[in-house]
Amino acid sequence: MEQLIEFVTNNYPLVIAFILALGMLLFSESKKAGASVSTTEAVQLINKQDALVLDIRSKKEWETGAITNSTHIPLVDLDKRLTELDKYKTTDIVVVCNMGQSSGTACKKLMAAGFEKITRLKGGIVEWKAQSLPLVK
Repeated sequence: MEQLIEFVTNNYPLVIAFILALGMLLFSESKKAGASVSTTEAVQLINKQDALVLDIRSKKEWETGAITNSTHIPLVDLDKRLTELDKYKTTDIVVVCNMGQSSGTACKKLMAAGFEKITRLKGGIVEWKAQSLPLVK
């Protein structure tokens, strides 16, 4: 602990620059990815507002288990298959990936295509499984 304090006091401009860079990165990532919802909030959107669950994982990952009634469009095919989702432009859409990291990219693409109510599942399917929520195969 003493070494950490000594490092910070000797290199305070470097530490401040690191904290600012980290803060800017986190802020920028949170803005470009759109809103995120917990598993509880996602279940409420699905059950009460008939939200579409868009699973963007690869086919191999999707076959291991998916959220009931989810629509599967892998992220690599999303640009080509956006027209399949046109009827959901004003519907709530919950984007799901494996760990919650690549869903931000899909959300950005959907928002650019004119979709209005896009959210991503925090933690992805990994968090869904951790909460012991049901999956279908």
